[in-house]
Amino acid sequence: MKAVAYSIKPFEKEYLAKANQKKHDITLISNPLGLDTSLYAQGKDAVIVFTNDDVSAPVIEKLAAMGIKFIVTRSSGTDHIDQEAAAASGIKIANVPFYSPQAVAEHAVGMAFALNRQMMKADQHSHDFDFRNDDLVGFNFSGKTVGIIGLGYTGQAVAAIYHGMGCKVIGYDINFPKNLRHIRQVSRDQLLQTADIISLHLPLNGDTHHFINAETLGLMKPRVMLINTSRGLLIDTASVLEALENRKVGYLGLDVYEFEKGLFFENHQQDAVRDPLLSKLMTHPNVLITPHQAYLTQEALQEIADQTIKNLDLWQAGKCVGKACACAKNCQKNAETEKPVHS
Repeated sequence: MKAVAYSIKPFEKEYLAKANQKKHDITLISNPLGLDTSLYAQGKDAVIVFTNDDVSAPVIEKLAAMGIKFIVTRSSGTDHIDQEAAAASGIKIANVPFYSPQAVAEHAVGMAFALNRQMMKADQHSHDFDFRNDDLVGFNFSGKTVGIIGLGYTGQAVAAIYHGMGCKVIGYDINFPKNLRHIRQVSRDQLLQTADIISLHLPLNGDTHHFINAETLGLMKPRVMLINTSRGLLIDTASVLEALENRKVGYLGLDVYEFEKGLFFENHQQDAVRDPLLSKLMTHPNVLITPHQAYLTQEALQEIADQTIKNLDLWQAGKCVGKACACAKNCQKNAETEKPVHS
């Protein structure tokens, strides 16, 4: 199969090459997908994208006109793809249903550690040879109540880490998994009202957009710690900024940002104008921002590459991609029954 992979970073190439073993003719480019760069897909069967690529209806229509039949995203989320437009154009979609949940879980907990023990401030002071302990007091995680919102693979991995640290772990999910150990099921409001640390692990959809907003923030305990390694649009950033300024939120860790598209994954040091909301957030010493890197481990990168190539393998063989099928309507039904699909 011929494919073009957009938004490829240098560190991804070796993992894709190892997974592909020259089975597919894949062109790797660093440019993000958009109307202007869609021309690179000419003569290809598939495009391989990432979360910040533009896979909107106009782009999909242009891809379809060039004969593209498949879109593979190197992510579990598919909210950046207009699935209805793809279905209307006869384009099938696949994702990476899950990959190394430990990678994201460990990053989420690592952010909580760093915020609690003032590690950024301590490191900066130490580099200036200021070794005082002033303003570096943290708290013990043991005995604290941690609320996990979203209990898929990653949420469960996060819960396991916190449980091992002696925390009381509570969880909320509209489809709460059965037989979960060490996680007490509570309502959304119960979690917001009682958790000392809240960690978000939700997909982005119409129901979860701005899940954290002025109303939900108002239910939280004073000086709560809030961690988001899922999707930026789960949080109404302006409301969180206000909560930081009135000390409702005591610690904020974000690996994703509401307006990260076109910003994260690139170097913007020379920009004359910088995102004002993000800039304001970063003036707060109790805020930690990382550039959508929670997935970035050797193990996760290889799993993402392996599943991406597996999706191409199955399509080339005229089969659906099973749990990885993220198509709308009929395509999804075909995937669930594992029936062959034909372009």
